[in-house]
Amino acid sequence: MSYETITIEKQGHIRLLRLNRPSRLNAMSQAMLSEISQACDEMESDPDCRIIVVTGEGKAFTPGFDLQDQAAKTPKGREEWAPVLRRDFDNVIRFLTISKPTIAAVNGPALAGGCELAMACDITLAAESATFGEPEVKFGAGIVVMLLPWIVGSKKAKEIAFLGRDNLTAQEACDIGMVNQVIADDNLIETALSMAKDIAVVDPMVMRRTKQQMNESLDIAGMTKALERSLEIDIELEAEGSDDKRAFLEEMRTGGLRAALAWRDQRFGQ
Repeated sequence: MSYETITIEKQGHIRLLRLNRPSRLNAMSQAMLSEISQACDEMESDPDCRIIVVTGEGKAFTPGFDLQDQAAKTPKGREEWAPVLRRDFDNVIRFLTISKPTIAAVNGPALAGGCELAMACDITLAAESATFGEPEVKFGAGIVVMLLPWIVGSKKAKEIAFLGRDNLTAQEACDIGMVNQVIADDNLIETALSMAKDIAVVDPMVMRRTKQQMNESLDIAGMTKALERSLEIDIELEAEGSDDKRAFLEEMRTGGLRAALAWRDQRFGQ
């Protein structure tokens, strides 16, 4: 199947999925989310696919969900926000729940939903130049997929989320457990594919059951219930609406993303 916002490259039993909107730094539009869902369905049902590597085209992994979609048509109230945030949530968490192992090869900024996507993958490799963060509170939004405390612990998660940190280096992210390894930029994809090749040698039933063991351990600890409740809280947050978010989106509508980011940053003396 051909796609417009992503590409799928077959390399033996490996599927290399590239987020492919480089002119927008691979921001995840509603169209991209739809194509990611279709691609995951296709890879899940393909017996020849044993492992998935996800990366970004160009200079970025992804800065997260495309806020220009919201600026163009901002949902209002719980009934409109719920399906939008559910789609965001489901497309990120799919990389955790899909039965095939997943590797994120983070080649640049991975922010907000992009940071969550990187964490949702079973293994996360980061280029030395990659950056990570959850800047949502700075523009009056919530975190859609609250994986952060499950990955780094509640103290560090609160620091990152409360400050809206969007400048964690690859090494910082590795030190706190968001990333497995930091790789030289030029070697990132080669390393990810080499790792994927080794994993693909293993009997896929054994790999599927091993991933199931680990995921169900997290379920028993309450992660799935906590993530679903977190999504409900985020829906409530967006439905209630923040003056900061309304102002940010208005700046985006009138002056574009650059103006909106300048408005955001000047509030924090940046």
